[in-house]
Amino acid sequence: MARVLIVDDEQSIRRTLREILEFEKYDVDEAGDGLECLVKLKRAQYDVVVMDIKMPKMDGMDALERIQLLAPDTPVVMISGHANIDTAVDAVKKGAFDFISKPPDLNRMLITLRNAMDKSSLISETKVLRKRVSKSKTQEIIGVSPAIAKVKEDIEKVAPTDARVLVIGPNGSGKELVARWIHQKSRRATSPIIEVNCAAIPSELIESELFGHEKGSFTGAHKNRVGKFEQANGGSIFLDEIGDMSLKAQAKVLRALQESKITRVGGDKEIKVDVRVLAATNKDLRAEIAAGRFREDLYHRLAVIIIDVPPLNNRRGDIPALVQHFITLICQEYGIAIKKASKEAMTALQNVNWTGNIRELRNVVERLIILSGEQITDKDVFSYVIPASSTRNNKFKEIFEQFNTVDELQKFIKEEYSNYKAN
Repeated sequence: MARVLIVDDEQSIRRTLREILEFEKYDVDEAGDGLECLVKLKRAQYDVVVMDIKMPKMDGMDALERIQLLAPDTPVVMISGHANIDTAVDAVKKGAFDFISKPPDLNRMLITLRNAMDKSSLISETKVLRKRVSKSKTQEIIGVSPAIAKVKEDIEKVAPTDARVLVIGPNGSGKELVARWIHQKSRRATSPIIEVNCAAIPSELIESELFGHEKGSFTGAHKNRVGKFEQANGGSIFLDEIGDMSLKAQAKVLRALQESKITRVGGDKEIKVDVRVLAATNKDLRAEIAAGRFREDLYHRLAVIIIDVPPLNNRRGDIPALVQHFITLICQEYGIAIKKASKEAMTALQNVNWTGNIRELRNVVERLIILSGEQITDKDVFSYVIPASSTRNNKFKEIFEQFNTVDELQKFIKEEYSNYKAN
């Protein structure tokens, strides 16, 4: 139900407007002057504000200017029985959605409110879309550790070429981000990068997904379908978790790489494609080759360049920068003030065993933002991240609390507990 705030110093007008709008199924609130209006806008969100101009304490024009700062996306409809054309123009210039003379025409009032709400909805939808677009943009690779510096150096060298790249590393370490940066820094950056999660597609559908199919080629094929290779023509295709691809699909991918041509399922026409192939896996493909689950010839086609993305446990020095990056990102997504993390909290996070790598760290930071107070502390880490049932983690907590400064703790860990890792 849409919320409308009526701002007028005359109670009879507020009551009349309330009765009309509530009959039209609006949720209505009232304010007696501009000052009370601002107080209510600070405490709650409204879809439209209907406001008189002449009022005590703070008139409508002054309140309108402050609303543009306090709630700039909230449409304001000005009403007045003592105004002229100049006043109406001035109100619109200051940000009013519309101006209506008193006594207001009922039909015009309702139409104006509907139009104002449409504008409010469009603004909200635009914000959501902008957020989605910003999320889709390639994020920065955070970190200055030697391991991640090597990854960045490799990206800079290989991106300008058309060489195929195999990105290896554990789950959640950022292999997809590396592939996106290779594409972003390549001459193909203006063309699409098409992503395919080979592990998420059933083996009987992977060929259709990659190469497309002709109408009637199998049950359910009601029309022609363009595959991922055709969609990526002129750009890049990212084959994530390629180690899970079936041997039959591997053979077709190998042919596509050798000849730069594909054939749709159920078709006999060869389609030429210009695609750069980037692949990723968390598996040891040489072990998979030995076990007969992966084609050696395909491996050599894919692994022209191999980029090894390190696990988070091997780049703990990057954790503070990653945590701060995720705090800023998540707080902006939630529309809340950016929280700070204490040095003790950062140290505690650096000593967690990150089996889920960057993906796990992001989820943990989001959890801490939601559950912590104004600042993320080491107590929050021990409460919401490190399992209380872990004996080794409890031991670390006891050790942690013996020291007065972070430097003392880090020195102690380096000298006496260099092999210690919390679960």
